[in-house]
Amino acid sequence: MAAFTIRDAKRLSHAYILSSPDREACLALAEEIAAAAVCQRETDAPCGQCRACRKARSGNHPDIIHIRRQTDSKGQPRRELLVEQIRQMAADAYVLPNEAARKVYIVDDADKMNPAAQNAALKTLEEPPAGVIFLLCVENAGLLLPTVRSRCVELRTNGEAAEEDEGAVKLARSFLKLVARGDEAELCRWCIQNDRLDKGEATAFFDSLSQQLGAMLCDQADNLGLERGRLWALRKLAETCSAWLQVNVGIRQVFGLLAVDALAGHGNRG
Repeated sequence: MAAFTIRDAKRLSHAYILSSPDREACLALAEEIAAAAVCQRETDAPCGQCRACRKARSGNHPDIIHIRRQTDSKGQPRRELLVEQIRQMAADAYVLPNEAARKVYIVDDADKMNPAAQNAALKTLEEPPAGVIFLLCVENAGLLLPTVRSRCVELRTNGEAAEEDEGAVKLARSFLKLVARGDEAELCRWCIQNDRLDKGEATAFFDSLSQQLGAMLCDQADNLGLERGRLWALRKLAETCSAWLQVNVGIRQVFGLLAVDALAGHGNRG
């Protein structure tokens, strides 16, 4: 995968959903974030050179824990991640790290948690222990409970060969700049100008918006002066609008919601 660095690893969120149809690409991203979390440098991390990074990349760091589906008598992965595994993870999360300042749990196939396991995970995500990061690797984030998704930053990767919709990327960036500027009239005009997108274009816009906000929360992109609380609120708004599109709410109504809610609390500038 491409070179990955986080400018300030101290500002990592407590939980991420890493979504990709390519399981290996998803796990590779999780391992890079985990390495950044334990890196001794903490700025522009992972450095790849310190003892912690070397141990992380060799799979031997004691504070990076993998949670995987158990295997059956034939050595095949079981159909689900079980609630007992998640409860064990939650209990272990309260144990102090061995070497690093933080512990990282990489949950492979997190979309295969059964409902009881997801509810157990939710309790921990709502009130996470200090200094713990959860990385939920999924193929289909839609299989996670909405309450679980709302507690996490969602990052998507389609592998190195994936190409982004440039039009959607530019549209999302222009929207975020207007939100940062705080001009209500101009933002309303923007929403009216774009409420004639077709469903595919609108879906691509909200997907790109969620991805860009996730990158900002991960310190992988300029946050345009918006503080973290605003970034979280905007990301939740983008997910709500995207969900409305999927149940065939009209695009004009969705962009109407966007116009009304995007500047709510816009005085909170960082």
